[in-house]
Amino acid sequence: MEEIQSTYYGAYYEPLKELEQEVLGWLSELVDGLSNRQGERPVEHIRSRIKSADGMREKLARKDLPQDAETAVGAISDIIGFRLVTHFVGDVYELVKSMKADGRYFVVKEKDYIASPKPNGYRSYHVIIECPFPPAAKGTIRVEIQLRTIAMDCWASLEHEMRYKKNINNAALIEKELKRCAGEMASTDLSMQTLRDMIREPGKGGKS
Repeated sequence: MEEIQSTYYGAYYEPLKELEQEVLGWLSELVDGLSNRQGERPVEHIRSRIKSADGMREKLARKDLPQDAETAVGAISDIIGFRLVTHFVGDVYELVKSMKADGRYFVVKEKDYIASPKPNGYRSYHVIIECPFPPAAKGTIRVEIQLRTIAMDCWASLEHEMRYKKNINNAALIEKELKRCAGEMASTDLSMQTLRDMIREPGKGGKS
């Protein structure tokens, strides 16, 4: 896999790996900062990846763009992708606030699919940041950060499996049930957030 990526991205590959580690370090710092303020770690895990060669070619083809690495670096915003999975919905918004306040990287775009889910029930918060990247023609590159709760991540994994698996029986029924589950899980996420807020607020179940 890495050899295929290295061949496709060529001279960009090592700098892409370096940037991946740099942004991972930055995200970890933000999580540690929130952990110190809350007294507990709000993130279950952080994952990252450089988009596969096949995945990148497919994306460029859908956009009717040349399928070479130079075009990928200059035109695609999720060539490097990061995912932070949190315990509570509120932690997603706190981390986004920290990203914007920190100022190390410029937030160029946000999509709040938690407040406004996709039609199929997908929920997540997407942030596109611009990072210095000297090998690129314009000297910068954009990468994507997705933030979601454990429940949202579980749902997204199942929906992804269904979307890419062929010859599924009762696909329409499964899609309908997935959308119903998305609503139920979102309701549970909000209830858990409310309960945590009540526990932590003095005079409402928490310590004064």
